[in-house]
Amino acid sequence: MKIDLFDFNLPESLIAQTPLKNRSDSRLMVLNKQTGEIEHQVFKNITKYLKPGDCLVLNDTKVLPARLFGIKEDTGAKIEVLLLKQMENDRWETLVKPAKRIKVGSEIVFGDGKLKARCIAEKDHGGRIIEFHYEGIFYEVLNELGEMPLPPYIKEQLEDRDRYQTVYAKETGSAAAPTAGLHFTEELLTEIKNMGVHITFLTLHVGLGTFRPVSVEDIHEHEMHAEFYQVSEETADLINRVKQQGGRIISVGTTSTRTLETIASANNGKIIATSGWTDIFIYPGYEFKGIDGMITNFHLPKSTLIMLVSALAGRQNVLHAYEEAVNEKYRFFSFGDAMLII
Repeated sequence: MKIDLFDFNLPESLIAQTPLKNRSDSRLMVLNKQTGEIEHQVFKNITKYLKPGDCLVLNDTKVLPARLFGIKEDTGAKIEVLLLKQMENDRWETLVKPAKRIKVGSEIVFGDGKLKARCIAEKDHGGRIIEFHYEGIFYEVLNELGEMPLPPYIKEQLEDRDRYQTVYAKETGSAAAPTAGLHFTEELLTEIKNMGVHITFLTLHVGLGTFRPVSVEDIHEHEMHAEFYQVSEETADLINRVKQQGGRIISVGTTSTRTLETIASANNGKIIATSGWTDIFIYPGYEFKGIDGMITNFHLPKSTLIMLVSALAGRQNVLHAYEEAVNEKYRFFSFGDAMLII
């Protein structure tokens, strides 16, 4: 299957650079996965499409302020460090710019010495294993010195960094936000619960591989990045019960989808309490076992995310919906508008 099958024309002016003042005022395109029929709505009206007994599954990961700016201790050269993954204790896998300045043994200082780092290993493409030294609690120091690692297509400075977190973010560890959840407010979640719709949470820590473009011609040759997930007993039991009672499982975001499909694929459609790493790659031809519908944002051309959406709703339906989204000037990507596929 060729990558060009998932291409579409996207004017740069439609890439949302800042979040809306009110989260749930974003637009919502409702796509019928069977017929391809499209409706245009406002996100706060998503309640019209949910039924008592349905279950929304949200990803409660919390984004780390993972971008640090420091100086190389011996030369004073400016260094940018992006935290990717905690390995053990105070050792992290990171991306460093400019990487050529940081070799094994190099030391970097942040915030006038509040945080120090030593490079202990070099990896490909600017990757470095770094060990941090500090006093106190690491996440408190990071919260003071770090910046939100916004996606590369967002050029504007984010004034309120809480707007790159969902209102239910809890488990710290993501390098990027699960952006489909950014549209929910506490009030909207309460309204949905009061309708008799179940709401439950899982955790998948989003890696920066989410933004990595597919560089192969044939998508079957693409290797997905692995991301850590965790599902509790309570969440697993609720999802299985909803399925048995005929309710729909509607995942919020591609991250929740990938987690549920990873578990369901390994357990004959059942969800179990578990944790691990997933590198599942979902594209057309995939048979869904964990979800019935999905809430998602509008994604990059030729991305693994548009492939996943195409697997659920059909490639032609999705490309037609995206063409309409462009014509109707929907806002795209992380701070953009939403799509409900049911």
